[in-house]
Amino acid sequence: MLRIGLLSDTHGSVHPRLFDFFKDCHEIWHAGDIGDIRVTDILKEFRPVIAVHGNIDGSVIRSEFPSEKVFIREESKIYLTHIGGFPGKYANGISKKLDIIQPDLFICGHSHILKVMFDQTRKMLFINPGAAGNSGIHQKITLIRLSITGKNFSDLEILEIDR
Repeated sequence: MLRIGLLSDTHGSVHPRLFDFFKDCHEIWHAGDIGDIRVTDILKEFRPVIAVHGNIDGSVIRSEFPSEKVFIREESKIYLTHIGGFPGKYANGISKKLDIIQPDLFICGHSHILKVMFDQTRKMLFINPGAAGNSGIHQKITLIRLSITGKNFSDLEILEIDR
């Protein structure tokens, strides 16, 4: 079993409550719009980080993190990108990629809207962890943690903090 911390759209800031919320997590996954390389440097000192760059990220972040990442944890295939839409309204080109990749879990950010859904058509879990930074349209800072055992996802918890 792995415990994973999910976040997106930090836009250059790390909320101090992240460390307590993610204390039992084995890894942290960031779905883009990191905003400042110091964000991932701080997170890497705390836990291993898997991240993708987002549309606001500059050349330093883009040189370290790809635009999308496909990887396996436990027995689950994960597809991580920044702009992805959501089930029933995926971003341009994402449906085709999902059909090819066939992930068990699809994670994206960009909208600043926390959303957890099961895509019945593709038999996969979809997660947008919302926004963990102080910039953007969102009223709440949100973080997610969950467990992965084999191909099962469980114990999903949300931390919601007033901005």
